[in-house]
Amino acid sequence: MSQLGLPFDWAGQGAQKAGAGEPGGGDAFIVSDANRLAARHIEQWRDWPIPVAVLSGPPRSGRTTLARHFAAISSGTIIDPVEGMTDEALFHAWNRALDTHTPLLLVAGSTPAQWTVTLPDLRSRLAAAPHVAIAEPDHDLVRALIETGLARAGSAFSADAPEWISRRLERRYAVVAAVLALLNQASLSSSRKISVPFAKEALHNAGFLPIVDDDAAPETDRPGPDSGE
Repeated sequence: MSQLGLPFDWAGQGAQKAGAGEPGGGDAFIVSDANRLAARHIEQWRDWPIPVAVLSGPPRSGRTTLARHFAAISSGTIIDPVEGMTDEALFHAWNRALDTHTPLLLVAGSTPAQWTVTLPDLRSRLAAAPHVAIAEPDHDLVRALIETGLARAGSAFSADAPEWISRRLERRYAVVAAVLALLNQASLSSSRKISVPFAKEALHNAGFLPIVDDDAAPETDRPGPDSGE
């Protein structure tokens, strides 16, 4: 796992920081298998076949952070989000990018094939434009986002808490963001360190159920059939 951090130097497989405005917050962008292709495409904007590309991703995935990074390194234009733009406005923005050779990044929550586009010329252009998507996070990214999000909020937490939590969450950025807000607020209001028992209690009380990768969790951490967890 690597990161894009201000000033967003690409570090390939090396180490860097976590996602601004997204789970983890701050001034960097964690790169994992879930978003590596998207990050690389943005970094290599000079190699785009046309000066227009599409970036899509789920809510809180860091797509806006990545788009702002693109604008900073390319002096290009971003439209974020594309949803709500008229076909005509989008078509004119596309033409401006072609005429001025100024790269344009279109940012959306869905793929271009899912957009409601009625202008035939725009539809054909979108079909031919490069498109990269940010996927929902894998386990390693969830863990990194949790660890970074707790640290950035200034919450004290035990070393084993991020791993334990990451194995029990649905792997969606929005869920990670909600859990971070919950745990940071609970820790602040109670002046308690976020340990595994603390996290288990807080997640249980808030209705977060055990998770995706339950088979990989230690036997003692798995809820029993009548545990209510």
